[in-house]
Amino acid sequence: MTGSGERVVAHKQWERNLLWFGAPALGAVFGWLVKPLAEWVLTLRWVPMQGPFKLAEQAPSWVLVCGGAVLGLGFAFLGALDMTEVSVSRERVVFRRGDNTTEVDGTEVDAVFLDGKRLVLLGPDGAELAAEKTDLPAAELREAFGASGYRWLDEGDPHAAEYRLWVEDTPDLPTGADALLKARKRAISGGESEDVRLLRSELGRLGVVVRDDGKRQYWRMTGTG
Repeated sequence: MTGSGERVVAHKQWERNLLWFGAPALGAVFGWLVKPLAEWVLTLRWVPMQGPFKLAEQAPSWVLVCGGAVLGLGFAFLGALDMTEVSVSRERVVFRRGDNTTEVDGTEVDAVFLDGKRLVLLGPDGAELAAEKTDLPAAELREAFGASGYRWLDEGDPHAAEYRLWVEDTPDLPTGADALLKARKRAISGGESEDVRLLRSELGRLGVVVRDDGKRQYWRMTGTG
């Protein structure tokens, strides 16, 4: 690889400020609008379940405004935790999101591409070394990886045509992979994102790469699978 030094791709400070100040402000505005909205709904006798609207109509406006601001602050906190920072050098690639850090040895990376909102690092055998959710600008990611000598694939996943829809008890999978996919299906349905992530890693150990389309799982084998 050519190039040297470390490049960091992260959200701009103004984006973070907009999140931290904008979300509580919008929440406060929403809280301020709740009372007149509730009063209007209560004039519509045909609207069912008016109990919550009566409570909102009776609540002091300052309580609704403060409650909306607090909800907005909570949204900002969750949004900040979901922001990804990517550090790129010839030696390594590091993903940071909240308290979670994923590090990949740069010498093991054969290609890099964006698959929708996922940044994917492929090994020489086609295995996914990392597949991290991100909404960072594609141009900045491409520049950072290219400057460190990584092969960036503008066309996306070179193995896209190899994926097959998973159905239970697929015979062509390695031993244990079908059970992991069944567990992953339950985790997806239950919204257990950390389990979904861990099960993806376990499938990778068996040489199975998995990608999702809604609640459907598609799979392919790596070169060592």
